Amino acid sequence: MVGVLLLGAVGCLGFVATHQDQPPAPPVTEAVRIPAPPAPSARPALGPKPAPLPVSIAIPALRVRSPLLHLGLARDGSLEVPTGPVYDRAAWYRGSPAPGATGPAVLLGHVDSAKGGPSVFFRLGGLRTGDRVMVTRADRSTVVFVVDSVARYPKSEFPTALVYGNTTSPALRLITCGGTFDRRTGHYKDNIVVLASLVAGPRVEPHRSV
Repeated sequence: MVGVLLLGAVGCLGFVATHQDQPPAPPVTEAVRIPAPPAPSARPALGPKPAPLPVSIAIPALRVRSPLLHLGLARDGSLEVPTGPVYDRAAWYRGSPAPGATGPAVLLGHVDSAKGGPSVFFRLGGLRTGDRVMVTRADRSTVVFVVDSVARYPKSEFPTALVYGNTTSPALRLITCGGTFDRRTGHYKDNIVVLASLVAGPRVEPHRSV
């Protein structure tokens, strides 16, 4: 059973886990109760030239590298999540700004699965302030973000305004499940939310001949 991240309400990427490894989880953070903003639209970012679309993510501290899927909303208004052969890839929510553009770019990934064990964001909760996250874009440029905070929120108190609210500069949000696994429901009870801000970019990688 796979859970989803609901805009403006509950966030989770759940599954039925059978392995013994437990993902790292920071202490539970109480969400600040402020009015949630309207759900972001899927319209392109305003400006003379849209930011290049993201194609991959790298998190050196976690030894994570993954292509980025581009996902939208399911019919019930929840975020689409990676499934099937691409279950272990991270994804960019295409209703959020592209990484490097002004505003919060939202990336999500599964924590694990009963069949495959740890997934792409299994150790997301182990990130620390100051760790780097690199996103490569379609024009081969790379934007670098630094982790500002790592927190765990109960699904019933998902910090919608904090994750999706407007920012005056490029920002990044990484989301997965965490905390206690509820075997009765087949879902984790909490979400891990990482907030990061832009520190470098765009940087264009030199072309390498094959």
